[in-house]
Amino acid sequence: MNYKPILIVAGEPNSIFLEIFFKSLRIKKFKSPIILIASQNLIKLQMKKLKINVRMKILNFNKIDRYNLNNEVINLINVEYNTTKAFEKISSKSNEYIKESFEIALKLINKKISNKLINGPISKKCFLNNKFLGITEYLAKKSNIKDIAMLIYNDNLSVSPVTTHLPLKKVATKIDKELIKKKIILINNFYKDRFKKKPNIAITGLNPHCESVDRYNEDTKIIKPMVKYMKKSNYRISGPFPADTIFLKENRKKYDVIIGMYHDQVLAPMKTLFEYDAINITLGLPFIRISPDHGPNEKMLGKNLSNPLSLIKSISFLDTKWLEQKKVWDKIF
Repeated sequence: MNYKPILIVAGEPNSIFLEIFFKSLRIKKFKSPIILIASQNLIKLQMKKLKINVRMKILNFNKIDRYNLNNEVINLINVEYNTTKAFEKISSKSNEYIKESFEIALKLINKKISNKLINGPISKKCFLNNKFLGITEYLAKKSNIKDIAMLIYNDNLSVSPVTTHLPLKKVATKIDKELIKKKIILINNFYKDRFKKKPNIAITGLNPHCESVDRYNEDTKIIKPMVKYMKKSNYRISGPFPADTIFLKENRKKYDVIIGMYHDQVLAPMKTLFEYDAINITLGLPFIRISPDHGPNEKMLGKNLSNPLSLIKSISFLDTKWLEQKKVWDKIF
């Protein structure tokens, strides 16, 4: 079976991403050819800094379907980025470079070259400029998709926040039954498509111990009725549970996914449990998008000490026969 290529947008140039990319290709062999969308100039500068030497093959975007690709070299679509240094401070200087990289990837997806996309970490402050909560929402807008879900996936347990990169003071105003329902449906469908199973889902409350000193309690007014409704609709869902106990070993082992009301409510325990052994999957897009579950990590730039496990897991997840099946392609496209 021929494997479609995995498209990788390198993302923020001043990050650890190229370092962990080089390491990933050295540590593991992948069946799917990888197309890196990045700056040739930047790659050369960072390879010199990190004392790494990997051959590159520059690809012509307009002839991309004519190449016989393998991972013996870096298959590169070059995006111009003007710098003389391997690493600089993160700034808006890279905005156009990142934007063009994503646009190239989306064009290749629209041409049906691939249905697999990985992006390296992005500085939300600089690149998104408060216009989007995260790359999840950025790609949804670019793809004209409204309903999406962020799934932080591990083989043993995954988590999903109902709200993503939202200031805590705004979370309660965004929690509603319809939003929770859409997240549950997306997660359920993903597990059925990918793993041929209905996932067991736990959902947390919003308030400590699912209680509120205020007259209005979101846990009893919104979340509990939604759980009851989804159960009647034949979804395997339980809750709401207090967020401070659902992650205890004997509790979490009963579930495939824990849905929380806000980002740190579920991502903090997830990263404590699995560290780099998790990947960020965006559900609902017309392709499978994954990013390693970490940021640019400026403190580690140029040290050649960063852990590539999350990127290896990201590539491995897309390097499967499941994504090559005609029924999956038909459903996506």
